[in-house]
Amino acid sequence: MNYNIRGENIEVTPAIREYVEKKISKLDRYFTEAPDSNVNVNLKVYQDKTSKVEVTIPMPHLVLRAEESHEDMYAAVDLITDKLERQIRKHKTKVNRKFREKGDFAALFATVQGSDSSEFEDEELEVVRTKRFELKPMDSEEAILQMNMLGHNFYVFTNAETNQTNVVYKRHDGRYGLIEAH
Repeated sequence: MNYNIRGENIEVTPAIREYVEKKISKLDRYFTEAPDSNVNVNLKVYQDKTSKVEVTIPMPHLVLRAEESHEDMYAAVDLITDKLERQIRKHKTKVNRKFREKGDFAALFATVQGSDSSEFEDEELEVVRTKRFELKPMDSEEAILQMNMLGHNFYVFTNAETNQTNVVYKRHDGRYGLIEAH
């Protein structure tokens, strides 16, 4: 894996670089051969001294991504590694279940001693509730107001200008995003 480590409001010291590479390289044990991918790591330090670590690992058929905020940057890297490990194990379980007879992707993942992927086999991806409602034509500002009144993190609506289905959502930074379907 090739590492691209960037720092915002922080200098990426050799110690930080070595720690990040050491921790993330432990994910190699989940693959039969080390993936040839770029690991993008973004380290941020805010004025209140909290750190945010974002890791993205684009791979064929899978993008691993995690972000974590913490007072201690090293602790955030540890938490990210745990998150990425869970994502890999969950994906491995899903792939093994779907393609067991085909053998398409199963060779990508190695069997790791001591890792119990059966915890994810019981976790079904099932829909437990279905809601139906009519999409009222409105603009994005009205949709944001509706979303906030309901106390939700997202709101689906028909854009009155384009007559397309759109989604407004609340971002982690407290601002809003808009998804336009085409």
